[in-house]
Amino acid sequence: MVIVTLQRNKCIGCNYCVELAPGQFQMSKKDGKSVLLKSNDRKGFHTLKSADHSIQEPCEAAAKACPVKIISVKER
Repeated sequence: MVIVTLQRNKCIGCNYCVELAPGQFQMSKKDGKSVLLKSNDRKGFHTLKSADHSIQEPCEAAAKACPVKIISVKER
């Protein structure tokens, strides 16, 4: 299980996550912030739990590139 978390309220809209993991992230046309696709929102933390391990590498690259460090990737 791969768990990806995004603290969306701290997003600055740099677009790195979308460039590196377009299958999991997209930019909102409303506010210009990143959206973690198919995630659940809990108090500003958007979490995606997936059994698809192919998303792990691009999401880790997105987390590493994020200038405000608001993306985390864990494996369970």
